[in-house]
Formats: sequence, C-alpha cells, structure tokens
Amino acid sequence: MRPGFGFTRAPVAAAAAFALLTALSAAAQTETAAGAGVIVRLDKRLDALVPHGAAIEKVADGFVFLEGPVWRSADSRLFYSDLRGNAIYQWTAADGVRDHSKPFFAGDGAGLRGVGPNGIALDSEGRLLACVYGSRSVIRIEKDGTRTTLADRYQGKRLNSPNDLVVAGDGTVYFTDPSFGLEGTDNSPLREQTVNGVYRIRPNGEVTLLTGEQERPNGLVLSPDERTLYVANSGGAVTGWYAYDLGPSGLSNKRVFHDITGVEGEGGADGMKVDLAGNVYATGPGGVWVIAPDGTHLGTIRPPEALTNVGWGEDGRTMYITGRTALYRIRLNARGATN
Repeated sequence: MRPGFGFTRAPVAAAAAFALLTALSAAAQTETAAGAGVIVRLDKRLDALVPHGAAIEKVADGFVFLEGPVWRSADSRLFYSDLRGNAIYQWTAADGVRDHSKPFFAGDGAGLRGVGPNGIALDSEGRLLACVYGSRSVIRIEKDGTRTTLADRYQGKRLNSPNDLVVAGDGTVYFTDPSFGLEGTDNSPLREQTVNGVYRIRPNGEVTLLTGEQERPNGLVLSPDERTLYVANSGGAVTGWYAYDLGPSGLSNKRVFHDITGVEGEGGADGMKVDLAGNVYATGPGGVWVIAPDGTHLGTIRPPEALTNVGWGEDGRTMYITGRTALYRIRLNARGATN
C-alpha cells in the first residue's frame, strides 16, 4: 500500500464551469425508447458508440441478484453469477440458460448477507475466477471442476467479502474487498481487516494491499493499455468512480474520474468495463453510464431495473448487462475485448 497519496478535484471556478456545462447538456439531452428500456444521449460522441436504433433486449429473467457477465469465445458461452441465488449460470444461443454451478457454496452463511459468487472473470486459459461471499475468498475453478483458493487472507487475517475482480494480461488479478457481504458490514464481529481494500494477486500467489483509502470499493476495470485502474466507490465522501495510475510498484495519482454524489436513480456505482478506445461503461444510478476517457458522461443505457455489471460478448460489439433479476444485451458500434 502507498499511504497518503491524495486525489484531485476541480477548483471552484472549474467546478462552476462544469456545473454550467452540465446544465446545458441536460437541457439538450435526448431520451429515446430502445426495446426493453431507453437510451439517454448527452453528447454527440455517444452516437459513434451506441448507434441510433440500438435496442435493449431481455435475454433471460427470474433470478435473484445477478452479477459478473463474462463471455468465453472458445465455445461462444456467457457465464454470469447470481449472488443471492448462490449460483453461476451459463447461456448459449442454442441452449439458453443452464446451470453451471448450483448451489455454488454449501456453507450455512452464518453472519453473512449472502453466500454466493459475486464478480467473475476468465483467465487466459478460459478458467473461471470468482469472488465468493460464502468463503470470503477469490477462487479459480479448474478445468476438472476442482477449486483453487487464490486469496482468502491478507497478513494472516481473513478478507471481508471479495466483491469484483479483473485479470491483467500477465495473469495478475486485481480485486476489491468491501464489507458488503458481512451482516453489519463495517461493524460485523466477523470483520478482521481494518480497511475495505483494493488488492493485487501476482501469478506467484503473492497478495498485496494496493489501497485501503476508499470507503466502499466495488467494481473495477483496467484501461486497454493497463496503465490505469478504475475503481467504483459505492458510498462515502465521493460516490462514483476513481482512477489510479498503475505501475509495477502499485497505485499512484488517485483522482476522481467521475463524481455522482447525490445523483438520484435506482442502483449505484458498481461493475464496469472499457471498450478498446478507452471509454468506460459503468453501472450506476439509472443505468449503464457511458463515460469518455476524459471523464465526460456521454449518455446512459437504461434497462428497466437497477443494474450491477456489464460484459462484452460475441464479436466484442454486444454488451451483456446484468440487472438484479434479468440479463439484457445491446448491440453497439463500440467494441470491447473478449476472452
């Protein structure tokens, strides 16, 4: 951890200018029906990413609390988790929804707010990695179905409740560990870590706390060049998304990427992905916020419920979106990386 690095905010004059621009943008915004939802356009740059006529499609429903959509190109298959339904599901165009791992965790969950998997990802070998509330760990599911624990402790103390993760090109795993999964959250008697941290797992298994300065770290994603780590903060002094410079020694230059403190809407700052041009697609109040690399909110993709995460699928131009109870998708002009 690098203690003491600060974050930047715009000075008062810049903040006033930003408020004026925001007001002008709001006055000029357009909202159009788009299948199972609407699309809100705030900036002309959105047109190059989300085409006019794009439609939100509901793919499947009837779930409890979905998370973590991830596409495996080798067999054209989408995986996604149901945190409160204690399951990982798989979906293909031919077969629809099928169980992958259900029930996922077999413990009783005493003292926990849920036992299932939250964020999931794939490594370079196509193996599923998952943040599991029940075991308070990050695990890997091997090809034979056995499970390997990648991290469940830091400095001998149990993690809080690993929430979301992203895998870098060299196999390094970054994950967040808020206290969301503990009854009483920060005041839980089960809590052993003193911070809600952002961690790194090296391919050799070394676990490092990169920062414990965020109050409620949640979703996270790497920029295409892997030099920037974006981390959602779901509560605290700033609700929204931070950006950090990422280097071999860890994180530096903490800054507010986009502040949504006080913004009303169902859902909060949660899971996110980037396209190949570096635009960020972040689930937040009222939908998927499309944010340019300079931090400008370009528009919002709004299915009809609170959202938790997004993932690229198929040829990289289809975005899958997990709502709390349903799975959605939308075809875009933008393209993201798939596994």
